[in-house]
Order: sequence, then structure tokens, then C-alpha cells
Amino acid sequence: MSVGVLMLHGFSGGPYEVQPLAEYIRNQTDWIVEIPTFCGHGETLSLKGFTAEHWLIDAELAYKRLAKKVDKVYVVGFSMGGVIALYLGKRYPIKKIVLLSAAVKYIAPKQLLSDLQKFAKEAIEGHLKNNELFKRYEYKLKNVPVSAAIQFMKIVRQVEPYIESINIPTFIVQGKCDGIVPYTTAQYLYDKLSSKEKYIYFSSCGKHHICYSDDCESWFPDVLHFLQSEK
Repeated sequence: MSVGVLMLHGFSGGPYEVQPLAEYIRNQTDWIVEIPTFCGHGETLSLKGFTAEHWLIDAELAYKRLAKKVDKVYVVGFSMGGVIALYLGKRYPIKKIVLLSAAVKYIAPKQLLSDLQKFAKEAIEGHLKNNELFKRYEYKLKNVPVSAAIQFMKIVRQVEPYIESINIPTFIVQGKCDGIVPYTTAQYLYDKLSSKEKYIYFSSCGKHHICYSDDCESWFPDVLHFLQSEK
């Protein structure tokens, strides 16, 4: 039976956000793994004028294209992509879902403040421009219009009310040091989903970009085992 994995990146990001896990799955299986780029996203970030509907349609079309090639489809969603994975799960016969730092709730002020304090300290010491995390935030702050962020929140508001009606087997991964999505969001999702088969993995060192956490070798195999297992 042929298998396809649709991997969805996050808001203001691109396929690179899930690339490490995508490569792991490709190396361990003969599955078709596809990572579409949402309108306005990717390396040439240009979100102005794009809406929630654009991104939801992008995901639906990508799912339909993949479903034509394979017998069953799994969906892996990171951050906003996790929310959209739930959207697809409500509408299509998705076999399994993996949620990575799923942004059903967002902004963990404590970790964000910690990051900003680190930026301030490094600015005083003259090293701020060398901080990779700062560069990422700086780039997004300059290139993400408020209107686009509102569209992202629109997707969350649209999906959240029916999370408890989704009963697809689900694996949730969440970093405890996530500065964007509060780590308690993972437990919220676990409790809300009506899935009989559901798992949760908390990364003690993981930040928002969980596919780049130092403990990937611990949970990448768990995710693959979940996708490969038949129950």
C-alpha cells in the first residue's frame, strides 16, 4: 500500500522548518513526502495581500494532488501548519496526523521575554547582529505585515471550535522552551482531541522550531514508529 506524507510549514516560514524530519522519513521509507509552500511564504517572504483562505486552499490542493498518487495520506503540520493539519483532518480521510509546535495557542511571554533579555545583553556587548535567533525575528518583524498575522489568527479561530470532534490518530510534539507557542498547548490539544489513539512528547530542550531541537534523535523515531504502526 503506497503512502504519502504531506508536511505543512508554519506562518511566515517555509519548507525548511520541517526539512529535517522530512529527510529522516524519506531516508527510512519509500513514502512520497511533499512539502508545499504557502502563498507569500518561503525564502522570498512577501505576505501582503494573502489571506487565510489562500493558505487553506493551498493545503487542500496539495492534499488532493498527493491523494491521487497514493493509497493513504498522513499529514504533519508545524506551528500554523499544525492548525491547518487539523483543518484537513476534519474535511478529508487523513489516516494519521502529527502536530509539531501546533499554534492553536500562541506566544509564550515568559520564554519570549527571556529571548529578548538575551538580545539586550548581547546588544550591550556588541554581539547582537551575530545572534541567529535575533536575525530570524528581525527579518520577520520587517517582512510580516500585521494584516497577515490577523489572517493567521483567523485560521486558529476557525479551527479551534471543532478540535474535539477530530478522532484521527495523532502524535503531538512540543518543546518546553517554545517562545511562540506555550508548551501547555500540547496538553490542551491532547485533552481536546477525541482520538482514541493519541500520543504526546515533550522536549525539555525544544524551542519553537522543534525539528531543529537537540533531542530530535529521540523523537524522530517515535514519530515514524507511530506512522508505520497498524492498530
